[in-house]
Amino acid sequence: MAVFTPVGLADLNNWLSQYALGQAYAIEGIPSGIENSNFFIGTDAGEYVLTIFEILSFEQLPFYLHLMNYLAQHGILVPAPVANNSGNFISCLQGKPAAIVSKLIGKSQAAPSPLHCAEVGTMLAKMHVTGQNFSLHQENLRGLSWWTETAPKVWKFLKKDEQQLLSTELQFQQMFAASPLYRKLPRGPIHADLFRNNVMFDGAKLTGFFDFYFAGWDTLLFDLAVTINDWCINLDDGALDNIRVTALVNAYQLIRPLSIDEQEAWQPMLRGAALRFWLSRLFDFHQPRKAHSLTPHDPSHFERILRKRCDIQ
Repeated sequence: MAVFTPVGLADLNNWLSQYALGQAYAIEGIPSGIENSNFFIGTDAGEYVLTIFEILSFEQLPFYLHLMNYLAQHGILVPAPVANNSGNFISCLQGKPAAIVSKLIGKSQAAPSPLHCAEVGTMLAKMHVTGQNFSLHQENLRGLSWWTETAPKVWKFLKKDEQQLLSTELQFQQMFAASPLYRKLPRGPIHADLFRNNVMFDGAKLTGFFDFYFAGWDTLLFDLAVTINDWCINLDDGALDNIRVTALVNAYQLIRPLSIDEQEAWQPMLRGAALRFWLSRLFDFHQPRKAHSLTPHDPSHFERILRKRCDIQ
């Protein structure tokens, strides 16, 4: 959600004429994040979020927007995409694909309690169950094949012990993905990036998940592992907070109980979820793109998490 492509109010209103939202009176860039250009916009019809997609293509984007629309229509608390006058969720702005979605109320919870974690677990499970009937299919673009392609791109920036960790863990994950156990794990559309800053709360009440632009078909357990690795850890050292883990997983299982296979695959999946974000942060830190507002995340955070997960037997 960095700003790579600036947009002025005049340009916005010219583009907005294809929507039944009236005129825009305000636009504000959202500085957090690293993937797309995002803006809060105020219009005659209300407040929305505008996204200009810097990497995803016109061909890839229907999956994300239609998934959000499907989930919103089925009672999952996510931003609803706004169609233009031609009925399309995606149109061209500044030469790039762009979309508008509704703005969620509330704010993110930087220091979640077990109660917050339980709310997240419940909604994540509801999303997974609801998503089983979603008709479009697109693989997780940041899955194992991306990990394998990205590792050589960051290799020269790593110390020897970091290279050893990356090589060993990537080999482990490749073997795990080829195993009969992995092939038996339930799959479906997942969020794949459900961090604290992508969930909104009004007090202790969850008001929505957002930023679905890393979503894709993958194992449902991977989505749960990504979520645990952010919501249920001590930020200083990456260690799991078992009270929050229990709260989130128990709430999740009240909606969608984990299978025996998923329980067996839990530790490898926690490691894979940590590897995915260590790699992406390494890449974004060492190979940054030019932007008007961009602050890459510290890769060492997920290196610590990965080492902690590898230590668990």
